[in-house]
Amino acid sequence: MEGDYFICGEKELSFLKEKDARMKEAILRIGVIKRKVIPDLFTALVSSITAQQISSKAHETLWNRMLNGIGGMSAEKINSIEIEKLQSFGMSFKKAGYIKNAAAKIVSGEFDISALKNMDDEKVVETLTSLDGIGVWSAEMLMIFSMCRPNVLSFGDFAIQRGLRMIYHHRKITRALFEKYRRRFSPYCSVASLYIWAVSSGEYEGYRDFAPKNVKK
Repeated sequence: MEGDYFICGEKELSFLKEKDARMKEAILRIGVIKRKVIPDLFTALVSSITAQQISSKAHETLWNRMLNGIGGMSAEKINSIEIEKLQSFGMSFKKAGYIKNAAAKIVSGEFDISALKNMDDEKVVETLTSLDGIGVWSAEMLMIFSMCRPNVLSFGDFAIQRGLRMIYHHRKITRALFEKYRRRFSPYCSVASLYIWAVSSGEYEGYRDFAPKNVKK
């Protein structure tokens, strides 16, 4: 990680281009990708919870309102305010509860968030998903966009599945097929993920989704 971005370095890009011709084509077409990250894991955790099931624009508005209203972000600050205060920024009672519970566990020492950096990926997922409101997909996104873990490819991410279909002309991404690509991209699956997401966005010509179309009766 350099600054507040996940950097795709030449080592990682060269590896992926040598391993896979279609990934090489995507990398050359798209160029170097820099994706913003949130280095502070608690801040990233709260951002992830608040972003669930709302648009990016709505999340940005809520997030800025929350940061301004609280005056920064920390487990201690969240733990010290009432749940109604969190709701007032525009989130549901359930989300506010998830955030308050996480903050309380961190402040009390029940959940050691700093210990995550010394765990392997599997243990990070297991530990993060013990928190209410954090599932496997959320944990995987935190590993990429906060912890900058290099080898994360999410089967539960629909855009990853769509991007794989578009790059490799598959009608469906089965678990077995996904694992084949995960092994191929390893140990730089996170960088591969950035390019798969870029293709799945539909911004680049020459790609289409090969999933069967729904036929209306």
